[in-house]
Amino acid sequence: MTRSDLRILFEIPDSWTPEQALAVYELVDGLRDIILSRYEAQIMDTLREECAPSASPETSDRSRDRDF
Repeated sequence: MTRSDLRILFEIPDSWTPEQALAVYELVDGLRDIILSRYEAQIMDTLREECAPSASPETSDRSRDRDF
């Protein structure tokens, strides 16, 4: 499952005070730091895999194109 499969839509109320918005921002930022401190290596590996260019079928196995 890719990250794009895990989309979650959030609705942020227009009625939050700046203090409430800051509290939520700080909570999410702190949560991000905690998750990163525990899973940084795995997250980086996964991001590398997702961002790596995949080999096209044409260039991945040229030996199949040869007529012997």
